[in-house]
Amino acid sequence: MTTVRIWDLPTRLFHWALAACVIGLIVSAKVGGDAMNWHFRLAYAVFTLLVFRVLWGLVGGHWSRFATFFPTPGRIARYLGGRAPASETAGHSAVGALSVLAMMAALVLQVASGLFTDDEIAFAGPLTSLVSGDWVSRATTWHKGWGQYLVIGLVVLHVVAVFAYLARRKNLIGPMLTGDKRVADGVALPSSRDGAGNRVLALVLLAVSAGVVYAVVQLGAAPALG
Repeated sequence: MTTVRIWDLPTRLFHWALAACVIGLIVSAKVGGDAMNWHFRLAYAVFTLLVFRVLWGLVGGHWSRFATFFPTPGRIARYLGGRAPASETAGHSAVGALSVLAMMAALVLQVASGLFTDDEIAFAGPLTSLVSGDWVSRATTWHKGWGQYLVIGLVVLHVVAVFAYLARRKNLIGPMLTGDKRVADGVALPSSRDGAGNRVLALVLLAVSAGVVYAVVQLGAAPALG
């Protein structure tokens, strides 16, 4: 067996930070009251992480790039038929990629709707002043209803899938902690770039992502023209 670096450090930190933030979002929403202040902070953190992941999916380590794991029909068919090569399963498998992209899409919708949500009591999203009351109502209904249940459902599905793979002696947690995966001798797989330069680039992109989120949030504070 040989060891291959699959998940670079920025991807691993993104994964665990996102997991912690999403759990915090769910808990703070259920607690309510003053915990909603943390709900907003965590929502901005998730927003930042999602922007970062999109950028990292373009320039990050080999196995973190969308081009490496995007679930095309061919990849899905090969995986379901048990014919997928190691190059399509070492990182995210085709089905795993569907789960990842579904989670990201659900979080994007939840964060976006949260920006326009108003509980009509004490808390309102930073962009509610930019849209009509009807849009605020729609965003609030989605955010508090189907949106949150979709995220919770995907989180539960993700956890169940991880333990199902563990039951089949396929450990998905270990590589996301250490970054490395053991593969059979003779299987040629590229290692993800994970040196100092790569990590500095990740920090720069994270700062850019935070700047984007700050700019978006400040749109609601900008004075109206005219």
